[in-house]
Amino acid sequence: MLSPMNQNSNLRVALLLLASSAFLFASMGVLIRLASITVDNATIVFFRNAIGLLFILPLVLRSGVNNLKTTKLWMHLWRSVIGLIAMYGFFYAIAHMKLSNAMVFTYSSPIFIPLIAWLFLKEKMTVWMCITAVVGLIGVLFVAKPNEGLFNLLSLVGLVASFCAAMAFVTVRALTDTEPPVRIVFYFCLISTLISAIPMFWPWRSYSVQEWLYLIAAGLLATSSQLLMSHAYKLAPAGKIGPANYLAIIFAGLWAAVLWQEYPDFYSCIGFILIMLALLMCYPSIQQKFNR
Repeated sequence: MLSPMNQNSNLRVALLLLASSAFLFASMGVLIRLASITVDNATIVFFRNAIGLLFILPLVLRSGVNNLKTTKLWMHLWRSVIGLIAMYGFFYAIAHMKLSNAMVFTYSSPIFIPLIAWLFLKEKMTVWMCITAVVGLIGVLFVAKPNEGLFNLLSLVGLVASFCAAMAFVTVRALTDTEPPVRIVFYFCLISTLISAIPMFWPWRSYSVQEWLYLIAAGLLATSSQLLMSHAYKLAPAGKIGPANYLAIIFAGLWAAVLWQEYPDFYSCIGFILIMLALLMCYPSIQQKFNR
């Protein structure tokens, strides 16, 4: 059993890994937005998974093919299916919404993570976790602004993607008890590539060099982000580090401001502050002071 000091150290490292994962994922969102101008959603999803599979193969070969043996194949399948549903919804939202808003809906998944982790993993959900989730939710609402269409059909796609992503994150947490990160990412990329290949063939065409660059780079960033996320959830419970995903909204907002001059308004700034507050509330020193 880890000492409290080691647990705190693992939690800090996990938060750092998840924050790095969020930055890479936000950067991937930029490439998806650029690619979606001319490339259809089904093709983008397929290439994100196929490139990820090619990226992870050298790591698999280096660690040994025997390390792919698993007794959790059905759990890998479940994680891949719900993750793929989230991916279709997320990429669709990126193509049709402001980048920061699309990230808000997708990365509101930490709101659901403590509840899902409590229901399925029997992880303890403390009062502090509930408060953190509520603060994050209020921040998300300030950024999304309900009077500007939070509850329309497009936003519903984003929220469904967010819920599916939360279930995928919690499933990853369960898998890390016995599965190494490389194995988790490999099975996700393999299964998702096979499934997403089916709808991709209908709109197939030749692609320009620029489109290929967008698709390849997006796949590399997404897979790197996923590896960091898997390592993070191996170090700490999903309910404690999930709000670190909120940083993707901040990163996406910065990218959008630089590339498309999409600047946050007053309410969005309040939302960003609340989201950052929710992240800080994850730190163990603050949690310990609250629990005394």
